[in-house]
Amino acid sequence: MANLINELVTGVVESVLKEVLKKTGVKTTSKRTKRQTRNASGQFTQAKPKAKPAKKQVSRRRTAAARSKAKA
Repeated sequence: MANLINELVTGVVESVLKEVLKKTGVKTTSKRTKRQTRNASGQFTQAKPKAKPAKKQVSRRRTAAARSKAKA
């Protein structure tokens, strides 16, 4: 009787362990990839340089030397 219970318990434990270990891998969804554009000959086109933001305008104070140069 004890042997039968022991066999039943070990079978249940093994099946539970197998089930738990089977689901350990994390599944992530596939990411969409953007297709590269090609020119007429089939080569990949180069990426265009991205526009940089405009630089902040800084007022430059004229020095005395610069003012004297303008007079001459």
